Amino acid sequence: MSKPEAAACKRSSLLETTGQQVDLAAKKLGLDPGLLKILKEPKRVLSVSIPVRMDDGSIEVFRGFRVQHSLTRGPGKGGIRYHPEVDMDEVVALAMLMTWKCAVVNIPYGGAKGGVICDPKKLSLAELERMTRRYTSEISIIIGPEKDIPAPDVNTNPMVMAWIMDTFSMQHGFSVPAVVTGKPIEIGGSQGRNEATGRGVVFTIEEAASRMEINLAESTAAIQGYGNVGSAVAASLNEMGCRVVAISEIDGGIFNENGLDLEELTAYKTRTGSVVGFPDAVPISNEDLLTLDADVLIPAAIENQITTENAPRIRAKLITEAANGPTTYEADQILFERGITVIPDILANAGGVVVSYFEWVQGLQNFYWTKDEVNRQLRRRMVGSFRDIHHIKEKQSVSMRTAAYILALDRVTQAMKLRGLYP
Repeated sequence: MSKPEAAACKRSSLLETTGQQVDLAAKKLGLDPGLLKILKEPKRVLSVSIPVRMDDGSIEVFRGFRVQHSLTRGPGKGGIRYHPEVDMDEVVALAMLMTWKCAVVNIPYGGAKGGVICDPKKLSLAELERMTRRYTSEISIIIGPEKDIPAPDVNTNPMVMAWIMDTFSMQHGFSVPAVVTGKPIEIGGSQGRNEATGRGVVFTIEEAASRMEINLAESTAAIQGYGNVGSAVAASLNEMGCRVVAISEIDGGIFNENGLDLEELTAYKTRTGSVVGFPDAVPISNEDLLTLDADVLIPAAIENQITTENAPRIRAKLITEAANGPTTYEADQILFERGITVIPDILANAGGVVVSYFEWVQGLQNFYWTKDEVNRQLRRRMVGSFRDIHHIKEKQSVSMRTAAYILALDRVTQAMKLRGLYP
């Protein structure tokens, strides 16, 4: 199978896996088949052409998407990713995941997602800005503080959000900070936003560990992915005394049974651009990392990493999904049967959208919180959601993932029933 074919297979699998999880939860809920049909289809799909004048004077045309899966509980919410392998199926799947994620943590949003097919590493900063501004203009017909609020995702950052905000504001004739979240603090961003996803992951790990009688101060962890989220999780666990023994990225990984020196590792990655070759460790593959004898496994990279091939060999007691869709549906069933606890993505990595919600609220009110206030409210929301899901898990004897989907579907369908079907 070629690389493009494999990538397409992974994206289709993500959409299929999400649909299977929805079907399972809907069956447990006894959901009306008509409502289920609505929930499995995106409300709105926008595909746009993005012509951009390049630095050499030539014109390149990029393809972009914005998908709104559900707006029943509030405006759409979801990131924008720039990647050469983005396609419509992937964006639809991720928009659907955002619907469930927002419902799980009980914030008044529906799910949305955006993407542009491009390789940002091959674009100059000026080309990236022109592309972002044209993409914003094309999707501006469906975004806005009361409609759909984008945020950063793969290969996008606060600078990209600033360009989106400025472009949208110029079209309206006044500043509209609440049109995006994840923007720089100087123009209305929120304290604590950058590390929010990683912090939320750690809050759920703490809750699970306390119920499983895992002493984190005497435990080991392996983390796949050392970007913004993975590095934040590693640092927090390390502060608790947990030994982070392995870290991997797309080009390979490293292992030290005594624990990695994260300060030295971060400095090494800053110098070299990779964790591979770190002197105080031995090299391992991504596949090796997933099956290490570590207490906690944190997939924080891309989708479909835990499959039917490696699920029987995973030795971690607790898996916490910092990435979106890292576990296939079939692998999830294997892990459940083996008694391995999985904190699902729609809960574990919801910290980012929770603090995005806080940023949106602050922007609408023009009243900004301290970092301590943000972190306190984030912990309250994440811990409360974990406990709601754990209660359903215990009551219905299902996995944490199925319990999370039951909670999410119930909240969305209750809103649908109350609103009724127009016309």
